[in-house]
Amino acid sequence: MAIAGVAGAVAVTTMLIGLVTNAVSDQSRWPGWLGWLQEHAWFSFILLGVVMVVGTALLATLSETRAPVPVVEPMVRPDEGTGLPGAALVLRSLPRDTAAFTDRAAELESLVRSVRDWQESGEALPVHVVDGMPGVGKTTFAVHAGHVLSERFPDGQLFVNLNGYTPGQSPVQPTEALASLLAAAGVPTQQIPVGEDVGAVTEARAAMWRGRLADKRALLILDNAVSYRQLEPLLPGGGSCLVLVTSRKRLAANEEVVLPVEALPPDHAIDLFIRLSGRPADSLDRAVVEALVRMCGYLPLGVSLLAARLRHHPSWTAESLRERLAAARDRLVELRAGERAVTATFDLSYRDLPHERQRFFQSLGRYPGADLDVYVGAALGSVPVAEARRHLDALYDDHLVDEQPGGRYQLHDLLRDYARGLAAEERVSMDDAQTITRVCTYYLIALADANRHIVRAGAAAPPPPDGGAEVERPPMESRAAALEWLESERPNILATIRRANGLDLHGLVIRLAAAMAPFLRQAGPWDQAVGLHRSAAEAARRTGDRQALAGALAELGVVRRFMAAYPEAVEALNQAVTEYEAVGDRQGTADALNQAGIVWYLTADTEASARAQTRALALYREVGDRFGQANALADLGMVRRQTSQFNASVEAQTEALSIYRELRDQYGEANSLRDLGVVHCLMGEYELAARRHREAFSIYRELDDRDHQAYALNELGLVRRLTGDPDGAREAHSQALDHYTELGDRFGRANSIRHLGVLARVSGSLAEAAALLEEALSTYRDLGSRGGEAAALGELGAVRGLARERDGAVEAFQRSVEILRDLGDRCGEAEILNHWGTLLRTGGDPAAGQGRFEQALSLARDIGCPREEARALDGIGRCGVELDGPARGEPSLRDALAVYRRLGLRAEADEIEDFLASRAG
Repeated sequence: MAIAGVAGAVAVTTMLIGLVTNAVSDQSRWPGWLGWLQEHAWFSFILLGVVMVVGTALLATLSETRAPVPVVEPMVRPDEGTGLPGAALVLRSLPRDTAAFTDRAAELESLVRSVRDWQESGEALPVHVVDGMPGVGKTTFAVHAGHVLSERFPDGQLFVNLNGYTPGQSPVQPTEALASLLAAAGVPTQQIPVGEDVGAVTEARAAMWRGRLADKRALLILDNAVSYRQLEPLLPGGGSCLVLVTSRKRLAANEEVVLPVEALPPDHAIDLFIRLSGRPADSLDRAVVEALVRMCGYLPLGVSLLAARLRHHPSWTAESLRERLAAARDRLVELRAGERAVTATFDLSYRDLPHERQRFFQSLGRYPGADLDVYVGAALGSVPVAEARRHLDALYDDHLVDEQPGGRYQLHDLLRDYARGLAAEERVSMDDAQTITRVCTYYLIALADANRHIVRAGAAAPPPPDGGAEVERPPMESRAAALEWLESERPNILATIRRANGLDLHGLVIRLAAAMAPFLRQAGPWDQAVGLHRSAAEAARRTGDRQALAGALAELGVVRRFMAAYPEAVEALNQAVTEYEAVGDRQGTADALNQAGIVWYLTADTEASARAQTRALALYREVGDRFGQANALADLGMVRRQTSQFNASVEAQTEALSIYRELRDQYGEANSLRDLGVVHCLMGEYELAARRHREAFSIYRELDDRDHQAYALNELGLVRRLTGDPDGAREAHSQALDHYTELGDRFGRANSIRHLGVLARVSGSLAEAAALLEEALSTYRDLGSRGGEAAALGELGAVRGLARERDGAVEAFQRSVEILRDLGDRCGEAEILNHWGTLLRTGGDPAAGQGRFEQALSLARDIGCPREEARALDGIGRCGVELDGPARGEPSLRDALAVYRRLGLRAEADEIEDFLASRAG
């Protein structure tokens, strides 16, 4: 199936991209493929090109007849744009439980009993749907029930607002909600599936989400759902998780347990009113109170608002409140009865606010985000932060806003709609464009602060608007604080950009897209970034701003590369180069060329890649961009390595390392050390390679980058094995395996398991080796990694040969060589040919074995792989001895001995010396 192919390709290719992490300011945390491809560097060149191009072709096949941003189902309101992506607001814990929760004992007991009975029966827990009319308290009930049941679900609680009926917002699409849920559950963004086909991506993300919750006991509240189709992809696959859904609709599915929440019984409504009013029960006329709660439809939201009015006006009586409410209802006579009942309570509370707070409340209705803090509130209301805090606290006391964890506030959907209507009705001077402009400006200033912490040292970040120093914003004194703020504000910023786009505020759309780019590169999901940069590019075209167009196209190309959509990436980057050149921007031209060079590297066009990086390097030197110079040098060094120009690779990487250290860019320093270690290992300089890998590991550990720590451990383990330290190698690979297992990185786990399988083979534990290599092979095939499959097959063939399973060994070697030749990996092919020659020689056919060794020798000498050269000479010499005696084989053996000694491989050298001595004796 094409969809399955895409999912597999995406899973592989989003990891492969990490080979070039030096090139982009915030690409410093990449898992999986780094360990394998750096460790067997000869695989990376063609492997990347073939795997990526195949994945891209599948994506192209799937998206050929689809619109650029297809929609899963028609959930978008007609007055709202669809060009920009959304994001779900996901809380990693439950919202605060309300102290004023009214008596829902029967409903709560029904839910708790249902959950208990299903758990005790051992059967799968069904979805529990809480439905009811607006304002009836569905979300409050679900949150309260979640707190009551939380101990039964110790593996975590998640709360998702699906915006099914939120005024001014489109319902959250399932694929967007899944991306947010996976991120909240700790899935690295590199592992979240992306692509053009929304259906395929949703299917892949849903499968990952189900896998993530398998065998877990977690609680998931899906609030404000609009349809069952919106919900279905979000449901866990197992039956041990509880899903609580709230919706105004009666969502139909056979397996659901429906829990209707109705208006309060009159007595309960009266009791709630008395409790919240702060008045003694005997001081209130119960008949008047009953009339009050009846007039607001017995809805908890309305009852709470009315009681708050009485609490804040000690001089009022219940009767005077009833008269005021009756007057408000008369003003709203054109509304339907149900709407009039609750809206009258809103109107009464609103009219009682001071004028400045009324204006502030109206501004909240214009906000397109899901929730806000005091800083956004200050921008909305055009007031100082201290005043915004006073307004929000007062509105919370009046039950006109809800407080969320982390000092954030949210309007009930009905109150948001009411506030929007007030602003339109009263024709206040601050129209939508002015309000959204203020919010956009605030976000630009805050994003500039955040980018200082997430953009690498030496890299440029979008500047803040003029006058930003006077704007109050949250303190962000560390990278962790910046990322926390970005994660919480992401859905709100994207919603604000969407609103700005709808208001034709093109300049703000362009600037916000650029300011969000560093975070979205790192945190994804990348399909959101694609939609954002497409919109920015269109805004730039509409305004004729070629500089902005070039920037948007360049960012689009970068994200397309992350998604392994290489033709689209090259197209966007080439267009960016053209636009930058048209406006004379040498810096931008260099950046786009550097990125294009990376794409050409990944698609096996090393000549084009080298040309692009060389030109980028020259431009960076012209404009004095040291960080750009380091990136271009590092990427050029990788191209030189892949074309077996090892000395030139070392020269480029060494210069890059020097600049990164000058700039104090630790990620760049660690990455260059890593790549130098790989080259030195290929050159047989094992001591130097080990030192570089230890230095890189130390920096990755300081940066708390566990992905790269695991990669460095695998690299170090490889060097230790090659230099005769199997115990040290086993320790390193086992530690890497632990890291990858904790991170959920399947490809990294497969690499570590394969290394451990090789160690088992070397130690003679053939059954253990076969089991480990079969496990690694299965994972590689599941992920679509042809390079990994070839390596595992080659090692498995060697194990089968030692176990005298000749046919199975030949089959494995044949398949491995076929793959490696398809990939153009000559050094990998030489390694397998040496294994195959050994099988033939030890199996009694030295003539055939010599043929395989001679093929390996030719390849190894041609590309400069000294270890495989020595192995081939060793094999040729032994075959010569067996065929024609010592005189025929001794010259090749002595040549092999010289190479082994030069490489410091004592065990191999000692073995040849012993062999020669035995023949001489």
